[in-house]
Amino acid sequence: MSLKSNIFSCTLVIAGMLSASGQSIDRVKYGDFSHWVTRNLKESAVIGGEEKTLYEIGPTCTLDGNKPYSNLSGSPWATSNVYAKVSGIVKTSNAVYPAERSAGNKCAKLCTQIETVKVLGLINMDVMVAGSMFLGEMLEPVTSTKNPYSKMEMGVPFKKRPKSLVFDYKVDMPNVDYRIKSSGFGSKKKLPGRDQAVAFVYLQRRWEDEKGNLHAKRVGTGGELFSKSTQWTNGHRLDITYGDFSAHGAVPPYLKLRNSNNCYYARNSKGKMVPVIEEGWDDANAIPTHVIVMFSAGNGDPYVGTEGLTLYIDNVGFEY
Repeated sequence: MSLKSNIFSCTLVIAGMLSASGQSIDRVKYGDFSHWVTRNLKESAVIGGEEKTLYEIGPTCTLDGNKPYSNLSGSPWATSNVYAKVSGIVKTSNAVYPAERSAGNKCAKLCTQIETVKVLGLINMDVMVAGSMFLGEMLEPVTSTKNPYSKMEMGVPFKKRPKSLVFDYKVDMPNVDYRIKSSGFGSKKKLPGRDQAVAFVYLQRRWEDEKGNLHAKRVGTGGELFSKSTQWTNGHRLDITYGDFSAHGAVPPYLKLRNSNNCYYARNSKGKMVPVIEEGWDDANAIPTHVIVMFSAGNGDPYVGTEGLTLYIDNVGFEY
């Protein structure tokens, strides 16, 4: 049964064949982050009525007004930048930005930051957010804080078997050994330990049962955590391990199978958002149907992070 999405029906469009050391690299469309959509929205008067700007990865254009966004011009990228409308109140969040890497050359900048909201000019609420971007789509407007994964369609159709995910990156890590927990309710708390930036890739073979539930087996897995400042590292390779990842040692939490309350979501053949239940590790020779790629300036629990942690990403592709 087809897993084709009503909203995001294009396959992962690959642009630009490059050669490096005898290997071929397929660049992900818009993965050079030279083009951005600029969105101008206005928040509700009850929280200040400010004009806000959100950025999306896609064709260079400007969109005005409080309108839901869906991926433009075949862009496979979504971000944690979001337009929410809860009980009629419009709120926005932006922690992924275009940044100038050099003259005329842009990259993606993912930030961990505190967002302050003043309700009716009286109540201050500070919320810790970490910028993330992924292959898939954010479903807007977000209308509740329940089950955030259900607002994100994670992954895009993909039937290749790359050896690695390739990208340029830079990390700015504050010289502190604590994290801040700030959910907007109660005071900020300092927690021991430094947060980390993260990149990971999952290759999945998905199928749909007669009830419309989505299942998957994990074909390939790769991931890396970044815990210290770096200069730009070009052509960094994140190797993909095929088959049973657990056979190579303990599986880090962020790379474990997603089959309970941590499931990602996708649309089934009827257009309904449902969890994608990973049933296990697939055969090492299996052909995937979908790929999930995520970059994030945080790897902890919601509302917890190291303020100022910044991850820069550029030139994302797959090596074969």
